[in-house]
Order: sequence, then C-alpha cells, then structure tokens
Amino acid sequence: MTDIREKIENYKTAPFDARFPNQNQTKHCVQNYLDFHRCEKALTARNMDIYPCKWYKRVYSSMCPNSWVEKWDEQREAGTYPGKI
Repeated sequence: MTDIREKIENYKTAPFDARFPNQNQTKHCVQNYLDFHRCEKALTARNMDIYPCKWYKRVYSSMCPNSWVEKWDEQREAGTYPGKI
C-alpha cells in the first residue's frame, strides 16, 4: 500500500497508457473517470479504504476539461450518466 500512496503523492501528469496511443486523449479521460467511480463503488461496498482510487481521479482531473467533469457529475447525481459505473 505504501507504493500506491507514494505514486499517488508523487503524481505529476497522466502517464502513457498503451490502451490510448493516439494524440486524442478523450477516451483516456473518460475511461479514468469511469475507473475512479467504479473503484470507489467497489471498495466502498467492501468497507475498504478508497485511497487507491485517487490515482484515477488525479489522472482524469489532469486530462479532462472541468466542464466535462461537472457535467458528468451532474448526470451521475441525476441518474442519467450514460456510462456503466
């Protein structure tokens, strides 16, 4: 767990992800948003610390425009978000 905490604390910018090799990083942004909320949901259901999920949040926070994140958060709260979380 120490390694995860250290990586998250030392995080500077989104690392290369081979699943998204192109310059357009929209899918990378969306995937990390989904991964964060899925991770948070799964660990919360098991009464576990959600700290490791913060990695995904840091990645999507640095990659995604704030307006997108705000819109997605509003959609999640309203139950209309199109992605499966």
